[in-house]
Amino acid sequence: MRLAFAICGVALVLPFLASAQSLENLGSITGNAFTLSVNPQYPAPYSNATLSVLSDSLELANATLTVSASGKEIYKGAVRPVTVPLGKAGSIMNVRVTISSGSISSNQTVSLQPQDVLLIAEPVSSFPPLYPGKPFVPLEGSVRIIAIANLRDASGKTSIPATYSYAWTVDGARVMDSSGIGKSSIIAAAPLQYRTREISVTVTNAAGTIVGGASLSFSALEPSVHIYENDPLLGIRFGRALAGSYTMSGAEATFYAAPFSFPLSGGVPTLQWFLNGVAAQTGNLITLRPTGEGRGTASLSLTASSGNAATAAANLPLIFGAKPSTNFFGL
Repeated sequence: MRLAFAICGVALVLPFLASAQSLENLGSITGNAFTLSVNPQYPAPYSNATLSVLSDSLELANATLTVSASGKEIYKGAVRPVTVPLGKAGSIMNVRVTISSGSISSNQTVSLQPQDVLLIAEPVSSFPPLYPGKPFVPLEGSVRIIAIANLRDASGKTSIPATYSYAWTVDGARVMDSSGIGKSSIIAAAPLQYRTREISVTVTNAAGTIVGGASLSFSALEPSVHIYENDPLLGIRFGRALAGSYTMSGAEATFYAAPFSFPLSGGVPTLQWFLNGVAAQTGNLITLRPTGEGRGTASLSLTASSGNAATAAANLPLIFGAKPSTNFFGL
């Protein structure tokens, strides 16, 4: 028995949105007797801010820490990091921190004003249509980061987003060309393999009186290609990539190839199918039809490439000529 192939169409799409992560930078306010640190520096609405103290002049091990938020004492005891719950965007939380050590007492006050800033990552990489998952950051590729900010004052009034000023940093280094008024997005190169890249932004209103920020980190993945069954009724079954061997019990079977994490700088990935080592056709889809009689085996393989560097391969052993089950439960 032999396998014949039928040519089907090609389909490929590009990035979906990715979700973002909140900022975890560290800001500090320095007083005479101790240093008060706030983490994160730019907290989100209804999140928590952690206050920590350091001192070279006070004996903190034997000191008492008192923290009051909006006039209400929320902690008193040994010196340790204290979490302060915050309210809605723009609301101001005045926090007073007092350290008592022997006859010495020192205090500081910090005002915390959470702001709504969100970062969204769009990897510029290959991605199949209708896939329910998220896109991947490609090696030697790039990612577009978009900041969505809604800054509010203490009364809850918002300002015009078009007037916001954005200060972008990549791995701690300020990116001047991508920073400025209205520059709410940045294109960042993917990090090296097994490394991570951190992107952060500080957003300021036109008057310079309200500041918010956010950050995210990401790593890159090697390109890969997976083979899925294309069911005539259910469509492409993205829930399970085919691995091991596949038994063809019907008159034909259609397979779909999905390339993941290929950089698009080299163009759309090229897909080449092979049947028993012989080039069959190109494109995302291939349909195989057993011919003749009896059982047999074959090897279906696939290569995906983009440019000169990004390549990936997949292999699927096939068993054909098997009689379909007549059991109601498919056993």
